[in-house]
Amino acid sequence: MSHANPTQDPPVPPITLYTTAICPYCIAAKNFLKSRGLEWNEVRIDLDRQARETMLARARRTSVPQIFVGDTHVGGYDDMIALHRAGKFEPLLGSPA
Repeated sequence: MSHANPTQDPPVPPITLYTTAICPYCIAAKNFLKSRGLEWNEVRIDLDRQARETMLARARRTSVPQIFVGDTHVGGYDDMIALHRAGKFEPLLGSPA
């Protein structure tokens, strides 16, 4: 029988950023995530029409970035920072605030 190590951090849900090439908020979002030592999957909607359609269906917004943690829609950069400041972003990652 195997027992999980209770001190082991839970896996971080995948972070998805829908972005375009020329987008200062996209860069800011990536810098914020990088400063936290997080990895993400970047989906460029300016290069892939189908990806744009997927983003619109998931986020119901046309602006970028659109950020998801797992299946949870965080919103854009300002939304992510507001969640972080309120102590509600880190719990989405499976870690305490």
